[in-house]
Amino acid sequence: MSAAEALTSRIETALTDPLAELGLDLEAVEVSSAGKRSIVRIAVDQDGGVTLDDVAEATRRVNEVLDDDLSDVMGKQPYTLEVTSRGVDRPLTLPRHWRRNEGRLVKVTLDDGTTLTARIGPSTETDVELDVDGADRRVAFAAVRKALVQIEFNRKDAPALDEPEDDADDADEADEADEEETEDDD
Repeated sequence: MSAAEALTSRIETALTDPLAELGLDLEAVEVSSAGKRSIVRIAVDQDGGVTLDDVAEATRRVNEVLDDDLSDVMGKQPYTLEVTSRGVDRPLTLPRHWRRNEGRLVKVTLDDGTTLTARIGPSTETDVELDVDGADRRVAFAAVRKALVQIEFNRKDAPALDEPEDDADDADEADEADEEETEDDD
C-alpha cells in the first residue's frame, strides 16, 4: 500500500463514524498534491440528498477530525479541504446509490458487455429493477460493470416548460374576483 493509499484509508476510517453521527455517508476520500499543499476532497451523501447546511456541518466536523485525530499526519504539510455532495458523475456502486437515484435515467454496462439505458426502479440490497424501453428487467448488482446516472434536461416525468401551469387558472380566477368587487363598488 502506497503512502497516499494509507493516508486515504486512515482518513476514511477516522471520518466514517463522525459523519454517520450527522446522518451522512462518506462516499469518497481523495488526496492529491498541489505543489507544497495537499488537497483533501471528501464526498458525502444521505437519503434525500445533501443541502448546503449539511455540507457546512460536515466540513466543520471533518476539519475537527483532521486537526485533532489526524494532526500527526495532516499537520506535517498544509492542505486544502473540500467537502462536497456525491454528485451525479460518480458511478453507482452500492445498493444505497441505486435506491437514492430511483426514477432517474441510468446507463449501465453489464459484465457481458451489454449496455442498457434505463430508468431505475425499486432496488434491494442485491439487485435493481430497470425499465428498459417500457419492459422491466431485474439486474443483479454483481452483474454490473459500470453504471452512471444520465443528466436529463427534459426529464420524462417532469412538466414541460412550455405547458401552462395551474397557476394561470388561479390568476384568471383572481382577475374575475377583482372585476366582481369593482362592479359591486359602483
